[in-house]
Amino acid sequence: MQKNDIKMVIVTGMSGAGKTVALQSFEDLGYFCVDNLPPALLPKFVELMSESANKMDKVALGIDLRGREFFDHLWEALDDLTERTWVIPNILFLDARDSALVTRYKETRRSHPLAPTGLPLKGIELERELLGDMKVRANMVIDTTDLKPKELREKIAKLFSSHEQETFRVNVMSFGFKYGVPIDADLMFDVRFLPNPFYIPSMKPLTGLDEEVSSYVLKFNETHKFLEKLTDLISFMLPHYKREGKSQLVIAIGCTGGQHRSVTIAEYLTKHFAKEFQTHVSHRDVEKRKGH
Repeated sequence: MQKNDIKMVIVTGMSGAGKTVALQSFEDLGYFCVDNLPPALLPKFVELMSESANKMDKVALGIDLRGREFFDHLWEALDDLTERTWVIPNILFLDARDSALVTRYKETRRSHPLAPTGLPLKGIELERELLGDMKVRANMVIDTTDLKPKELREKIAKLFSSHEQETFRVNVMSFGFKYGVPIDADLMFDVRFLPNPFYIPSMKPLTGLDEEVSSYVLKFNETHKFLEKLTDLISFMLPHYKREGKSQLVIAIGCTGGQHRSVTIAEYLTKHFAKEFQTHVSHRDVEKRKGH
């Protein structure tokens, strides 16, 4: 095998967060997919890959962790992979808010694998505690709470279909604290201290995507000072995140409703860092304002 011959994605995360849809998406992208692979078999599977004569150059493995012994096997296997220079391992962790997971279990009438005879929430809480270390180790975390299956497929396609998928990406998102904080954010900043256009009648129905609102938010000295310090901090951090192997960094900017200030700042940061990194901006709550 030559170095970097095989791209491997380990798909894991919370039960009910969309691992089945994710694996189907990888299959559509030409990945060789295996679901529910016991972690203890990962070393054997890697050996099979090395003997496949380059027929398995893109592999996606669905791994569920149901106990501490599974973790021990997986950590050993992942540590072993770091010594195999012809494999590029990535961990994709799928997550969702507890309320969304409970709803999904009720809709499918399935029991949670860690609470087969109990309430789904108890199993979810136990699994979240069990998967804490795995989420920290993941290269990418996707929050599927507000994603439809089609949207999850599209997101995975954007992340993995390009030949340049190893390129470091900066994803900036705006959100409103009143709707809850995003669970897939790597960095989160609160801009509720900035002057709020919401209280100006002409700007209340607008968003940070409108020139009138963005100009208002950006005209204040405190905004200039904040952006100067924030861009300096992020500029320092991004190369180090890239060096550590992260393929994307999610920067979340929050204000009260996710309509004015956070949208303005998210747009500013995206344009600022687009000069040096591949960037993408999204506005989670901009459509949730009253009357829209």
